[in-house]
Amino acid sequence: MRKIINPQVENYLYALLPRRDAVPREMERYAAEHSVPIVGPACGRFLYQMARLVRARRIFELGSAIGYSTLWLARAVGDAGVVYYTDSDERNAERAKAYLRRAGVESRVRFLVGEALSSLGRAPGKFDLIFNDVSKTQYPTVFRRALPRLRQGGLFITDNVLWSGKVTRKSEAKDVETRAIQTFNRLIYSSRQLWTTIVPLRDGMAVSLKL
Repeated sequence: MRKIINPQVENYLYALLPRRDAVPREMERYAAEHSVPIVGPACGRFLYQMARLVRARRIFELGSAIGYSTLWLARAVGDAGVVYYTDSDERNAERAKAYLRRAGVESRVRFLVGEALSSLGRAPGKFDLIFNDVSKTQYPTVFRRALPRLRQGGLFITDNVLWSGKVTRKSEAKDVETRAIQTFNRLIYSSRQLWTTIVPLRDGMAVSLKL
């Protein structure tokens, strides 16, 4: 992944982060060793902070992999909250369960194995926060499907919206993933239902408040 911000600034930001406890550190090592995409500790803290700011108790996560972001969100919702985990790989789900059990938050998580958007369609009720981190070609569809499931005043947060800077380059116009992200970014900024800001942290996170 190409750096979005000045590498020296990014290194400085990461050096400021407090030391994580054993479970997230182990997840970070596993992800690095096995090329598993996770949001990393800076974005994990950001997700936790956003969830706490809106007092989220019901969170739906579109694309959870080994449960790294799930862990941060589950810690944010507290004992009375619930986070819906989704992944199409049963092995990822089993690994996530083991990590979250060790972290003491497994009881706050509902594990849905299968295609993320289909799982969203089967889940009951509305959500305080929806975190989108699925296949990038699905992003425009996620916009249409997720927005009605978000409560007023809730947050729609999306990872990888700067896509290693490729969204800025005309040379990437034929790349279907880049085009999908560009379309998605236009949708969230032009929607009258959302107030959106893209934060250039790691690979870019879009935070959209439902009005």
